Amino acid sequence: MKTVLILEDNEQNAYLARFILEKHGCQVVVAHDGPSGIEMANQIKPSLVLLDIQLPGMDGYEVARRMRLHESLNKMPIVAVTSYAMVGDRERVMEAGCTGYLEKPINPDTFMRDIFTFLNA
Repeated sequence: MKTVLILEDNEQNAYLARFILEKHGCQVVVAHDGPSGIEMANQIKPSLVLLDIQLPGMDGYEVARRMRLHESLNKMPIVAVTSYAMVGDRERVMEAGCTGYLEKPINPDTFMRDIFTFLNA
């Protein structure tokens, strides 16, 4: 069973992603801010992290950078799930250390297809 860590401060967004992932057999853990997300990732070593960029206190860019500093998290896929969709946003996300980028709102019809590309990479 694949474990997915969702770092998302919006309860509705976290619920929707969790619901879809669990329906497809994933174990899901949710953290609502950067520091607790980094700590959780270190503890559980998830198969994938879904990372909101607009987190309170420490934004997703900094979370990704800090996760990449940990040897045990360095190769773990981190996918930014964000409403940032302007020119250059995808590049900024990738430069921070993310493996991929999905735009919000997530599309329930294609979400798992996109997730499986990262889980099976």
